[in-house]
Amino acid sequence: MASAVATAAFGLYRLAGIAIRPVAPLILSWRVSKGKEDPGRLDERYGRSARERPAGRLVWIHAASVGETIAVLPLIRRMRAEKLSVLLTTVTLTASRIAAERLPAGAIHQFAPIDCKPWTEAFLDHWRPDLAVFVESEMWPQAIMSLAARQVPLVIANARMSDRSYAGWRRYRPVIEAMLSRVALCLAQSPRDGERFSALGAPHVEVTGNLKFDTPPLTAAPEALNALRAALGGRPVWMAASTHPGEDELVVEAHRALAAARPGLLTVIVPRHPERGPDIAAMAAARGLRVARRKIDEPVTADTEIYVADTLGELGLFYRVVPVAFVGGSLVTHGGQNPIEPIGLGAAVLHGPHVQNFADVYAALDAVPAAMAPVADAAGLAAAAARLLDDPTFREQQVTKARAALEPFAGALTATWTALAPYLRGGRAVPRRAATAP
Repeated sequence: MASAVATAAFGLYRLAGIAIRPVAPLILSWRVSKGKEDPGRLDERYGRSARERPAGRLVWIHAASVGETIAVLPLIRRMRAEKLSVLLTTVTLTASRIAAERLPAGAIHQFAPIDCKPWTEAFLDHWRPDLAVFVESEMWPQAIMSLAARQVPLVIANARMSDRSYAGWRRYRPVIEAMLSRVALCLAQSPRDGERFSALGAPHVEVTGNLKFDTPPLTAAPEALNALRAALGGRPVWMAASTHPGEDELVVEAHRALAAARPGLLTVIVPRHPERGPDIAAMAAARGLRVARRKIDEPVTADTEIYVADTLGELGLFYRVVPVAFVGGSLVTHGGQNPIEPIGLGAAVLHGPHVQNFADVYAALDAVPAAMAPVADAAGLAAAAARLLDDPTFREQQVTKARAALEPFAGALTATWTALAPYLRGGRAVPRRAATAP
């Protein structure tokens, strides 16, 4: 019965792929108009490439967006140091820009093909990977089936399974089991993630930790850092990082409460998706606040109250100049963003209650003696930020304790490399069940 359900589900998925093929150009054109695709590289979404496949063994690494790309960069650097050819694919345009800036010499970036059989097969025909490594929670049915048919081992690295995903997949257990049974190895971020992947049918699971703990500090251009510090001129400043829709209004409300007792306060808002910058700026201006946008080079002046940093890849710049950072995606049900980066650069972190994407990390941080409790609304955010802004000693203690709480999580890069080593050398086959599609 389970096999029949999986077969039917994959059949429907392939039919959907056939149905989408005639309209794919229209969808991609619409995405181009929204700034979500590179118009000069649309061929890559159909599995075609102008780049030659390098000689020798090739590792295909797939990371959906910015966070996954940054997490896997140290692993890619290590592969290149071992003279392995690496192809990185991403889905989002923002991730492609990070790849262009930070990939080591010799590594290749392409956009992931749309997960339809002709385009996935064209991609695999061209690149002929010897090993595929999907990052975190990427589960593309056609890609998984095509890799299995070609006997290419697939590893899920830095694997995580959110509460929502786990609950959803449990309702479709035969389908996820059919996919996971074809995964050679699942390298989970945490014991909880490992248990969930095992429960859903992954045959080989190891807990290797979260690669995000082993990424180097975010970079900042020295000239930009000096210019920003000069513009701030010693005024009080804090930031809201990686915000999602529904949070910016709360941040602006918190700014009003904070600024009432702190003349000259500057609040920096860095949206998770930079294209939201104009809307955030308009919202703050409609509330009577003086706003500047970084994307269009509006300067931070003495009377600027809200600075919308709607650019890509500059969190490292702002984390270096602010003493307090609210990490977004946590006052809404998104599940929270990465708190490791601001702590590593010396910022005290605040967050909301919705942090399931980094549950183990936030649990460790919240267990620190006298830790700041999660904030629930604008008033709570303002009160927590006020304490950290006004008490430098307390703030420094929070950062020191947070760094100590994160130390036990280090080591994922070494553990992941060790687990991958047999596959990188050409050993280890795909699971036997992978040979036949459902």
